[in-house]
Amino acid sequence: MGENKMGQVARLTDKRIGVLMGGRSSEREVSLRTGQAVHQSLIRRGYNAMAIDVSDQLPRDLQNQKVAIAFLALHGPGGEDGTIQGFLETIGMPYTGSGVQASAVGMHKVVTKTLLAAAGIPVPPGTVVQRGDATSLARLLKEAKLTLPVVVKPASQGSTIGVTIVRRAAQWKDALVLAHRYDPDAMVEAFIPGHEVTIAVLGIASGAPKVLPAVEIVAPDGFYDFTAKYQKGKTQYLCPAPLPAKILKQIGELGRRTFQVLGCKGAARVDFRITPKGRPYVLEINTVPGMTETSLLPMAAAQAGIEYDQLVEWILQSALDRAERSAQAAERKLA
Repeated sequence: MGENKMGQVARLTDKRIGVLMGGRSSEREVSLRTGQAVHQSLIRRGYNAMAIDVSDQLPRDLQNQKVAIAFLALHGPGGEDGTIQGFLETIGMPYTGSGVQASAVGMHKVVTKTLLAAAGIPVPPGTVVQRGDATSLARLLKEAKLTLPVVVKPASQGSTIGVTIVRRAAQWKDALVLAHRYDPDAMVEAFIPGHEVTIAVLGIASGAPKVLPAVEIVAPDGFYDFTAKYQKGKTQYLCPAPLPAKILKQIGELGRRTFQVLGCKGAARVDFRITPKGRPYVLEINTVPGMTETSLLPMAAAQAGIEYDQLVEWILQSALDRAERSAQAAERKLA
């Protein structure tokens, strides 16, 4: 981060920052861990920061605590899907990360894939099964031109919650029931064998987003599920990913393009599967990446020489950028 950026961020030290965490999604516990880590980082840097566990009393809490800027550490529906972003826009409070539209699109995997495919970004082939649809597996595979194994997942969840790799027909009904428990739309897509890799991207107010070193994820049984993500020692992380330079360059550019196509701000993480022949597919984007001790964004940043506290300040910068844009827009209206 350049001196100018750091100087701009320093102007926020006299304003109270509310770190919004927790909430009521299925990712609540992970969000609390992210929020606590971010809050401690801001305190270390001398910011006037306040940890807030989000509830239906949020408007009152923000007012009582005199919060001027929101640092979003919320994961999943209600915090990562444009909902909280829309509320903060309504009350005129600057916040970190992506805006309403990018958050809503990024949270819904089907919409994400549709936009990325239209932009020529490779995504796995697949289809959607709505809750209550009694489509048989054989019919779906034929119509969608898929073969087993397939991945069944809720359209709007994170942390691999509600996801099943269906390898046998006997798993189909249970996989749909599980996915539909979390979302009325279940996405069914081809299982892409090979490497699992993630690319973190940091937005910059002026200029192209910064792509961080790739992280390869080697999970037990090849499935990076909730347990593999959040229990230490369950998964091996290779950073930088030991892949050919050509592939690393390609997925870095695809990660940047995904960030830009969806209109993201702040920090985001783009997840890939790369076939044994080196063909990459974008699986999804995470517009509020985890910031826990096992999270991949801080790991990639560290490899790029960006310490955790610097990373937090970089994300905080997106709130300042938003505040400055709002002020400029207000000035233009008055002119």
